[in-house]
Amino acid sequence: MKRIKNAEFVISNTDYKKSPETTLPEYAFIGRSNVGKSSLINMLTDRKSLAKTSSRPGKTQLINHFLMDEKWYLVDLPGYGYAKVSKKTNENWGKMISDYLLNRENLVCIFVLIDSRLPPQKADVQFLDFIGKNALPLSLIFTKADKQSLNKTHQNIAVFKKQMLSNWDEFPPYFISSAEKQTGKEEILGIIDQMNTAWEEQK
Repeated sequence: MKRIKNAEFVISNTDYKKSPETTLPEYAFIGRSNVGKSSLINMLTDRKSLAKTSSRPGKTQLINHFLMDEKWYLVDLPGYGYAKVSKKTNENWGKMISDYLLNRENLVCIFVLIDSRLPPQKADVQFLDFIGKNALPLSLIFTKADKQSLNKTHQNIAVFKKQMLSNWDEFPPYFISSAEKQTGKEEILGIIDQMNTAWEEQK
């Protein structure tokens, strides 16, 4: 079973230029506020509070770098689409996130978290359009799958897929997860492992 033995917080900042100077591959995790991102990160790393969980959306406000087994970086990015912060704050977050995503040269994949219980949300669609227009590497993680039947989750994914394919040539790789039940952990860590191997071979 794949697991992370050592997870270490490295730095938080508001400017991608202050990110660690490294040649190690990096994987960003992002989603709409309250999508369960912190719970997913804690599940993947076998830590209870590596990423701060909160009932109050918008808790993550910085670019947070965590070093995994001294081999790769997990990057926890602020959530998008949170209505209860000022327009100025949302604009600042948007610039901070887009600057990082567009300019970080060792960014291998962006894992975008989608709430599996909901129909396609405007904020998710807009963010994915931004990724598509800039041809950034992408995988989807459908979260909170334990909150409903697997059949319902697959139905909602099918609706999401149909919506995406109206603008996209193909549906990106995706995973179904539940932090509560540890679902998807093996698959997500497995694909990161594969991408790490490919990264090493390219160097």
